[in-house]
Amino acid sequence: MNFFSRRNQILLKELIKTDFKLRYQGSVIGYLWSILKPLMLFVILYLVFVRFMRFGAATPHFAVSLLLGITLWNFFGETTNMGMTAIVGRGDLLRKINFSKPVIIASITVNALINLLITLIVVIIFALVNGVQFSWTVIFAVPLLAELVILAFGIALILSTIYVRFRDIGPIWEVLMQAAFYGTPIIYPITQISVNHLTLAKFQMLNPVAQILQDMRFILTYSNNTNPTFWQLLHQPNGVMTNPWLLPIPYSLPFIILGIGLWVFTKNSKKFAEIL
Repeated sequence: MNFFSRRNQILLKELIKTDFKLRYQGSVIGYLWSILKPLMLFVILYLVFVRFMRFGAATPHFAVSLLLGITLWNFFGETTNMGMTAIVGRGDLLRKINFSKPVIIASITVNALINLLITLIVVIIFALVNGVQFSWTVIFAVPLLAELVILAFGIALILSTIYVRFRDIGPIWEVLMQAAFYGTPIIYPITQISVNHLTLAKFQMLNPVAQILQDMRFILTYSNNTNPTFWQLLHQPNGVMTNPWLLPIPYSLPFIILGIGLWVFTKNSKKFAEIL
């Protein structure tokens, strides 16, 4: 069935509206939690790692970089975690209606994207208050966000397919996400690693999430030496991994993962209703 058919578009719209309404149903402050949750986490991490442990002390506007990193990571985590269980959670719908199954994962992704865009408004306000001066390069945030959406959607497709048969993937993914959080330069600047372990820093930047985060930080704060991109790290002569052909890897991985995700999901989606 055509994913872009009118029937699927209507279903996608209804799923987005339903999920968005149910997300904070019964809570006192409702949708404000989409802003407060990353802000509360930011305050905790800021006090522990920035104020007391002095992470990013030499990085201009590191508080802004930290908030941006938490915001982008929360989107990635929300999309992959909720997308993983989405098919199982919509088992009743799968048995009643014939439609393109990726619509379910797409609705989760769009909902997470709405939360991300709302929180990014807070990030922009926080950046302006902290004296960040935006330049025309901020327009590159749009393709970077698109890259993040593609990556998260592709991984969610793969995880949701596996989760239908093997629920053990849930706790495994939770552990992997925890490890990836500390392996990605979110609560610390990448320069804190590259100063003593340049090769390790370059290896970290092969991770598309790290690449997206560093590119976003660079165009937002425009600080070459303190928020370097993968390209700038590759040009540093010390260490290995200086081949410029490594640069396309993190940028192409989201599209490769999306292709694999669509193939795996489509191949197994016809049996979802039977298994569930």
